[in-house]
Amino acid sequence: MNTSSNNNDTLCVVPPAASLEGFASLTVPVYRASTIVFPNAAAYRARAARSPDGYTYGLAGTPTTRTLESQLAEIHSAARSIIVPSGQAAITTVMLALLKRGDHVLITDNVYPPVKLFARTILHSFGVDVEYFDPTRLADLDAKIRAGATKLVWVESPGSTTMEICDIPAIAARCRKSGALLGCDNTWATGLLCKPLSLGVDIVAEAITKYAGGHSDILLGAIILDDLDLYARFRGALGALGVGTSPDDCSHALRGIQTMALRIRHAGALSEQFAQRLEASGFKVLHPCLPSFSGHALWRRDFAGCSGVFSLLLEGVDTGKVDRALDQLRTFAIGASWGGTRSIVAPMVVAGERHAMPEREDVSYIRLSIGLESAEDLWRDIERMSDVLLG
Repeated sequence: MNTSSNNNDTLCVVPPAASLEGFASLTVPVYRASTIVFPNAAAYRARAARSPDGYTYGLAGTPTTRTLESQLAEIHSAARSIIVPSGQAAITTVMLALLKRGDHVLITDNVYPPVKLFARTILHSFGVDVEYFDPTRLADLDAKIRAGATKLVWVESPGSTTMEICDIPAIAARCRKSGALLGCDNTWATGLLCKPLSLGVDIVAEAITKYAGGHSDILLGAIILDDLDLYARFRGALGALGVGTSPDDCSHALRGIQTMALRIRHAGALSEQFAQRLEASGFKVLHPCLPSFSGHALWRRDFAGCSGVFSLLLEGVDTGKVDRALDQLRTFAIGASWGGTRSIVAPMVVAGERHAMPEREDVSYIRLSIGLESAEDLWRDIERMSDVLLG
């Protein structure tokens, strides 16, 4: 921009335009903006016509966020994706945009626990009828889905902590027959290992916080889909709610994605190796790659590989013993989330949280996320933990 001014005040505020001739970078620039400027008054007055894909205001996105959205859509072979502040925000945005008083929603019982918190606090207060079903029993879905009334069926595959694999094509067929949309949390697999849209899913949600971010330092989520009408609807809902994302965080995610395939391949190979060794040691291991796992055949059919997250099922092991076992760890860190460069463990309790697939009170879990540390160091850590658990 050339102001044609010699006034120091103006010269300090309005920078000259640097030439981009001869400049090319391998990295995506970080575009920070609240105000988006227009070439003339008429363009500003007509700015609504730019939605949902164009640039109208920083809250609706910048070229940095659009690049991330485009890359995620390409990974999923999808038409569009939308970046939101977290994986939970991706799921709740979908539900807020689609559901109203009197609607019925079916949610798989092994869903990410904060989704149940949202359902019992927000959805119930809005008059939405929430019901849970057992993803391992299609008969349970058949008994609960209501033609014309069930507006959304939400699944997570593998399930949170307990790792059940959904028969997504079979669930999708039932949704189409009843007129319900099907949404899926695909965070465990990412679009590299599973493309739910190709299996009949309408809406995919992922926590970009995990494998795409890859370094445990950002919070982002994504909604991924083919339906352009739903895309515009979700964009509109985010605008009405005043929800946007930081271009700096999006830039970190773009950097993380560059190594995502390598990291998942490494973590998946180690998680499979460790799962096999733990099973041979006498543990009940919940990992889709194991032939003994109940959903193994579905995993082989629908997934291109395994990621680095799996669980140990513990029966009759008291909390004190679990804590002593975890306190032996030297390389693994103890904490929530997963998908970063560091290996993480977390003690998990499901009893009391399930409705359609109740859990015994004496059953608990340890969830492991494999990172990029030495396999030998990680296995020594697992042996230290195992000595206490099996002792």
